[in-house]
Amino acid sequence: MANFKELLVWQKSIDLVTEIYKTTEVFPKDEIYGLISQIRRASVSIPSNIAEGNSRRSKPDYLQFLKISRGSCAEVETQLIISKNLKFLNEDDYLKLNEKIIEISKMLNGLINSLQQ
Repeated sequence: MANFKELLVWQKSIDLVTEIYKTTEVFPKDEIYGLISQIRRASVSIPSNIAEGNSRRSKPDYLQFLKISRGSCAEVETQLIISKNLKFLNEDDYLKLNEKIIEISKMLNGLINSLQQ
């Protein structure tokens, strides 16, 4: 197993977290303990679970953590939709972030499938 820092999916998810943090800085301040906190924690969970699973050095553990990471992608995708619907995100920012989360989800699916074979 490659070191998690060498995985493109981990690198892309780190970039996503950075963008999520920057983007949510302009959300309404009364959302600091609501949507801002939720979307930030869910996005941080993606690379964190990739790293933890990889560090376990056990294929079943790694797969479980990758699946948790994939679940966090679905959380972020849902929270992006809510943010757009509430007009916290404009259409362009929503599309850019949503494209990234879908790409990461697909990469996780590919990694999971390759490890299950």
